[in-house]
This record gives sequence, structure tokens and C-alpha cells, in this order.
Amino acid sequence: MTRPTPETLAHSVRRARPASEPASDVDHAPTPRTGATPAAPAGGGRGVPAGADGRTATVGRPAPAQVSGAGSLVRSLEALGVDVVFGIPGGAILPAYDPLYDSTVRHILVRHEQGAGHAATGYAQATGKVGVCIATSGPGATNLVTPIADAYMDSVPMVAITGQVARPSIGTDAFQEADIQGITLPITKHNFLVQTAEEIPQVLAEAFHLASTGRPGPVLVDIPKDVLQAPTTFAWPPTLDLPGYRPTLHPHGKQIREAARLMTNARRPVLYVGGGVLKAGATDGLRRLAELTGIPVVTTLMALGAFPDSHRQHLGMPGMHGTVAAVYGLQKADLIVALGARFDDRVTGRLDSFAPDATVVHADIDPAEIGKNRHADVPIVGDARHVIDELIAAVTAERGAHPASDLGDWWTQLDDLRERYPLGYEEPADGTLSPQYVIKRLGEIAGPDTIFVAGVGQHQMWASQFISYEKPYTWLNSGGLGTMGYAVPAAMGAKVGKPDTVVWAVDGDGCFQMTNQELATCALEGIPVKIAVINNGNLGMVRQWQTLFYGERYSNTELGTHKHRIPDFVKLAEALGCVGLRCENAADVDKTIEAAMAINDAPVVIDFVVGKDAMVWPMVAAGTSNDEIMFARGVRPAFDEDEL
Repeated sequence: MTRPTPETLAHSVRRARPASEPASDVDHAPTPRTGATPAAPAGGGRGVPAGADGRTATVGRPAPAQVSGAGSLVRSLEALGVDVVFGIPGGAILPAYDPLYDSTVRHILVRHEQGAGHAATGYAQATGKVGVCIATSGPGATNLVTPIADAYMDSVPMVAITGQVARPSIGTDAFQEADIQGITLPITKHNFLVQTAEEIPQVLAEAFHLASTGRPGPVLVDIPKDVLQAPTTFAWPPTLDLPGYRPTLHPHGKQIREAARLMTNARRPVLYVGGGVLKAGATDGLRRLAELTGIPVVTTLMALGAFPDSHRQHLGMPGMHGTVAAVYGLQKADLIVALGARFDDRVTGRLDSFAPDATVVHADIDPAEIGKNRHADVPIVGDARHVIDELIAAVTAERGAHPASDLGDWWTQLDDLRERYPLGYEEPADGTLSPQYVIKRLGEIAGPDTIFVAGVGQHQMWASQFISYEKPYTWLNSGGLGTMGYAVPAAMGAKVGKPDTVVWAVDGDGCFQMTNQELATCALEGIPVKIAVINNGNLGMVRQWQTLFYGERYSNTELGTHKHRIPDFVKLAEALGCVGLRCENAADVDKTIEAAMAINDAPVVIDFVVGKDAMVWPMVAAGTSNDEIMFARGVRPAFDEDEL
């Protein structure tokens, strides 16, 4: 195939600002800047208002200038430290694209608005900065709904900017009109319909502040076309006016002391760690707290990498496809300390049977999460970094005054579970390639500095189980919404944000066919992501459920990528400007991955043709108790109830 040359790429990158790489773990807490306060750059950095480098920044104050509303929008993005946006132009948003032509902000032209939204999410998750996507009105805006909902569920800082029909046409069912503000009201942290050109700088500053502070999340800014065309005076910085927005960052001292007392006295405690610890940049503190107390740690799907997988105190991931030790550690605990987690149904199983003997300490920056699903005996509202730092001090003081409980028996029980029920898999009886083996070798060859981005389904679970995550921010996935099609555009966004880091997308043949058109974007924009397609010829997780719960009646799950090789993923990759490779047996896995690792000037797609019958184990069936976890098909773990 012919790869894009530097000359063919020049038109799309000549005005691009070099993407600076932020520190791997910015250990700062969100800074409250509510009420009538001056706006600071709000690029975001693990929840910190920041410039393009991910650190707190000072941007020179631009002189007031006479511009259009569109010019004010672009200048606001520049002043906020935005280095890249993902989008597609269209009629209502078109005025914004004219000043963008001369801007220092790099615009990446995606092939579908959903790709723009997921790319912004991947960029934000990898860098900690606010991801930005742009779409026009009507169908352009509605195509952003899925990635906005995805970012909302996973608390990702994103600002979505949409064009809207002119103000006189709003409510008339005008061409390409959609009430995107109303549509996204339940799935945004906040949204705006801009009424005048003069308010654009303030709205943008407030949007970035809301997206990146407190519990992060997506914010929508909808701007009518006539507002973009109207003359105005751009002045910076604006004054923020968010009188009702005051995130609580520091926890209450009494609650911290009570939590420390419980942690010191508990005999079967567990630290239940969620994605909020990553959002707060609190991973170093988490490790100090865990090692100080000796308490076992479980990390949710959204928190993988927050605590090293290889650490002796790590029991693994809890939940539907978690390790036996993690699931039963929570189930039999007498104390659960939840840090930045939300007691999701995929973790708890049937809620009324979850951890029946556990006292719960629940710390979260969002007070709405505390007690929402599980009663919290000790509720703690605060930023995870501050909570953990203050817990360390309080536990140290408590242990100085009173001896801590001996956790030896608890660890003996948990270690026994880890030894008897380790993560593993059986080689396919029919001699086909094992998907678990492929993913395991991918993790080992690519190494711990690689960013892995997963789609949704069996391959997502195998990637969470068989790749070792030793560092924070190296695992990106769609956790809460479970969005098929997330991986390719999110990997693109992550690679844009971290250009010197290897980025692998682990995708399924079903997910891959939803958004693979963004590989054309990657090829033309010079974004050399690597894609491992785990091609089992089916919608794998749905097929697994049909095997287990629907009498092996495989209704509409076969995709034809095996039987008919439609599409041929190698040919498709080449057609999209990528290098296409295929691997069908275990002997070729290593050399195929190594061949992909050696290519750094173009996107690479590997079609791993794997067996269709592999399943994800362990498994807690939906709607059942965690007590009913299955280690493998027909294999229920044996527990000594007297010991537990």
C-alpha cells in the first residue's frame, strides 16, 4: 500500500500547535473558582484548571478586539489553552470555521461526529485536560449524544460546541434544527444556549471550569448562527458567575477521624477504589494509605492502573467479571472504604445481598453518589486526594494511640482464594487462536508505558484481566455506558494528546465496524495508532449470554467476518490508509505484534482471527448475588464459610 507522505499531510498539520505532554500524574486537587471570580485558563489537568501543558498556566491577557461572535469563540479557546479540537463543519457552525483557519488551535477533521466526541473523551482521559469537540446543528449535534452520554457516565471533562439555527428560527422546525440543549439536559453536567455574542467568552470560561472541576463531566455550549455572525468586542479574562457551584474539596474532620478509627479496628477491611481516585490525581496517596494500613485493595474497571496490578495488596478487579478474591473480599468484608467509587450494579451484583456484614465508609466529591445505592455509615464528601491525604494523617494518629487489628487471618483467607482461583483460561479445544493469549502477549510485548484503549464486550474484559496495569492513565474504556465503537476514535484522541506514547486499541470485530472510518482521519492527520481487532466472527459477549442463558440459540450474533471474511479487515485497513496485518495462529502472535510495534509512521490494524467459543470467566450473572460467582462454566468456587 501507499502511505501518506509528509507532503500530503501538510495541509492538515501546518498550523498545528505541537501537542505538549503533561506530567504523568499531576498531583493537584481541583481549585474552586466559583462566584464572581476572574477566569483562569481552564484546559484541565487531572481536574486542575490548566494550560496546554496540563499544568496550571498563566496565559497573557489578550487586548480587547473587534471581532465576530465566531472570532470571539476561537479567541476564547486560545485563551483557555486549548491545543486541539475534533469536529466537522456544517451550515450553522460554519462561521466558526473561518477564524479557526488562522488559529493556533489544531482542528482535526473527523469522519463522523461520534468520532469527534469519543476522540475528545480519549484525549481527556489520557491527558487530564478538557477534550473539545465541535459539530453543526441538527444531525451533527445529535450525533454527539452518544459520546456526551458516555463522558457523563464516566465523569470525563469534555466541552461540546454545537452550532444552532439562527435565533429567529429556533422553535420553527427550521432546516437542521434540533433542541440539543433539551436533548442533552439529562446527560451533561451543565449546558448553555448562548443568546448574545458578548457572552461567549464568559460562557466558554464557565463551561471549561465546570467540566474540569469538582466531579468532571461534559458541558454543552450551543451557539446560534446569527450569534456567531454578530459583531462584538472580545475581552479576556471574563468574570465567572456560578453562584450555586461550590464543590466541596476538603472532607469533614470528624468523618475522617471516624473512618480512621474503623480502619484501625476492622478485621476484614477492603479499600474499594473507583475512577475518582484517578480523576483527582491521588494514586500516590492511595499507595501510601494502602501500605500504611495493610488493607487489601480492589480497583474497578474505571480505576485500573490507580494501584499497581503487581502489588501484593491488590486483589484485582471486583464485579461481574472480577477476580474471585476481589469479589469475595468485598462480599465478606466487615469494612468497605469506598474511594471515588459509586457502587455500580456491575460491582455489587444483586444489591440487597452485597457485602451484608460490612460497615461502609463512602468518600466521593459528588454528594449525590453517597448513599444512592448503598447506605454509607460514614459519608465523606471531598476530593479524593484530600480525603486520602487526611486519612493517612488520621490513621497514623489513631495507630499511635491504639493498636491496629491483626489482618493476618484475613490475608490468609484471601491469599488462599488467589492461589486456588487465579485468572486463567483454557486453550480452545478446536485448535483456534485463543483471544486471551493474544491480549496477554500484547500487554507483555507493548509494556507498561503503553496506553490501552478497549471497546466494549468480551475483548474489553479480557484486556482488563490479562494486561497488567502498573501505571495510572494507561487504561481507557467506556465503563458506565458500555459504548461499542468507542475504541478507535478514543485511541485517536489519546494519541493526539500523548504523541510520544504508544497507543493500542483492543477492539472487537463488532465494535470495530461501528467507527473504523476514523482510521482515515488517523492516516491523513499523521496519528499512528495501533488496532488489535479480536475477530471471533460474532458479537462475542451477546453470544456468550446466548450460550449460557438462551439454550445456545444464536439469534443475530454472527457477523460474517469469519465465514465470509466480510469485510476483509486487512483490505479495509489498507483502503483507509493503514497497514493491515493478519494473525491466525499462536506461533505468529509475537512476530505480528512486533511487526506492528516497529511501524510508527502510519496506523496499523491487526486482524487476530480467534475462536468463537471462548468465554469471559469468572462471571456473576446479571441480577444474581456475588455469592453465586462462577469461576468457569459449571465450576462454582468452594468456600469454607466458617473461615469467611
